[in-house]
Amino acid sequence: MTLITTPNLAAPDDFYEALIDTHRELDDAQSALVNAKLVLLLANHIGDLDVLRAAMAAAREDVVAQSSGRL
Repeated sequence: MTLITTPNLAAPDDFYEALIDTHRELDDAQSALVNAKLVLLLANHIGDLDVLRAAMAAAREDVVAQSSGRL
């Protein structure tokens, strides 16, 4: 399985709304915990270590590029 990096959500606005609702009324620590739990749940659902490694590398690359002014 290959990491899909092109838009792939049937209803992206609905997903975004649900994600925001998930974090509503949480403090920063609770929100970070929800994010961590969500990552682990989705990683378990995906189950393919190669895809997970590709996703982690892609996520980190964007953060590193942004913080160094290359984005």
